[in-house]
Amino acid sequence: MKSAFLLSLAAAALAATPAQWRSQSVYFLLTDRFARTDNSTTAECDTSVRQYCGGTWRGIINQLDYIQGMGFTAIWITPVTAQLEQYTPYGQAYHGYWQQDIYALNSNYGTEADLKALADALHDRGMYLMVDVVANHMGYNGAPDSVDYSVFSPFNSQKYFHSPCFIQNYEDQAQVEACWLGDNSVPLPDLDTAQTDVQDYWYDWIESLVLNYTIDGLRVDTAKHVQKEFWDGFNDAAGVYCVGEIFDGDPEYTCPYQNHLDGVLNYPIYYPLLRAFKSPSGSISDLYNMIETVKYTCADSTLLGNFIENHDNPRFASYTNDMSLAKNVAAFLILSDGIPMIYAGQEQHYSGGNDPYNREATWLSGYSTESELYKLVAASNAIRTHAIGQDEGYLTYMNWPIYQDDSTIAMRKGYAGTQIITVLTNAGADGSSYTLSLPNTGYEAGLELTEIYSCTSLTVDSDGSVPVPMKGGLPRVLYPSAGLEGSGICQ
Repeated sequence: MKSAFLLSLAAAALAATPAQWRSQSVYFLLTDRFARTDNSTTAECDTSVRQYCGGTWRGIINQLDYIQGMGFTAIWITPVTAQLEQYTPYGQAYHGYWQQDIYALNSNYGTEADLKALADALHDRGMYLMVDVVANHMGYNGAPDSVDYSVFSPFNSQKYFHSPCFIQNYEDQAQVEACWLGDNSVPLPDLDTAQTDVQDYWYDWIESLVLNYTIDGLRVDTAKHVQKEFWDGFNDAAGVYCVGEIFDGDPEYTCPYQNHLDGVLNYPIYYPLLRAFKSPSGSISDLYNMIETVKYTCADSTLLGNFIENHDNPRFASYTNDMSLAKNVAAFLILSDGIPMIYAGQEQHYSGGNDPYNREATWLSGYSTESELYKLVAASNAIRTHAIGQDEGYLTYMNWPIYQDDSTIAMRKGYAGTQIITVLTNAGADGSSYTLSLPNTGYEAGLELTEIYSCTSLTVDSDGSVPVPMKGGLPRVLYPSAGLEGSGICQ
């Protein structure tokens, strides 16, 4: 029988159901690269050398005002488990994905008390904690045929692992699940998650981790490298919302994992979203079509994780420094179906390319709250949160693309009175100014609207269309003016 203490912890975690995660907006950060305990904004962090830079859980606590100031209601942190300690040909395990002991914490980030303090600090603010977890593999510094399995806890024998082989063909799912990630320098020994013993270890561990640190949700790394059926038991044991990383843009491949995990990262949208907005020549129609495809292919598109940047993909600003395009993409992430996930530094227009250059220290920005993207993210989160507060149906109303042309897409989300219409363009900052007569809005003739980024007033025409001024390639977001009373938005 569980103790009263464990039951109280379980009650705290039970609030973080998939339904409650729908309303969250998530700020994703690499613990080592976000904030230091000493609050330094000048401490050196050279991404190219792939070393620990000194970010900590206490540092995150120090900067929660900065995160919450953008309207985020949750943070996602990188794995907390103890890592291989050696300096490898690819640097140190500062990122957290080369674990060796799942029962110990990474002391570079702080202590058990520090991690619990972070969870408490978030919960005191009404915010959620999401933790990254890895069940597919461990990490080793050395050749795959000479791995010392005794360094792993609890998987201290070769019997728990698949035989060494590296994935050569990602079209072969059996190979994707049974062979190893990594290479001959830093192999990632692949656990045989079909074994009952391995499953029991993982299911007991994840239940304990969630309860001990009052974790509200999990991001599940490398989920496609584990057989789908494993995740049913893992998700159940965790007892909180789990969103899996399925690094594949094909919805026919990615969406079925949502039958085993509560959600998946929205890679099917990521690729057409990136192509649509990284240049004025991008295809709007491909994005328009993928919105519809994901909506009807995935089990529930409102539980997917939306992103344009993370630690595995190049920064959006590495493709273009056009701020207007970055603003359009950010608006899409927050105001379309799913759970927005903004990567630390995106709000500062960081431009790092492939790993490791996309893992910059956020503190070097000085945590500016005056940056253009910081303000746009805050405004976008504010109108989303307001619409949710006015009508919970906003969250489950499936995003409806209502208009497209060569450079513009418009989306409608929410019911009458709380409905948001988002108009996005890839024309860029040098694009011409014009007025778009937007049809299919669902608004009644004569209704007064507010464009929430510029705080300008618009009136619905007699035919239900809305004259939307498009200028400087900037996004536009429309909301009924009467519904903004008391919100502080544009008031």
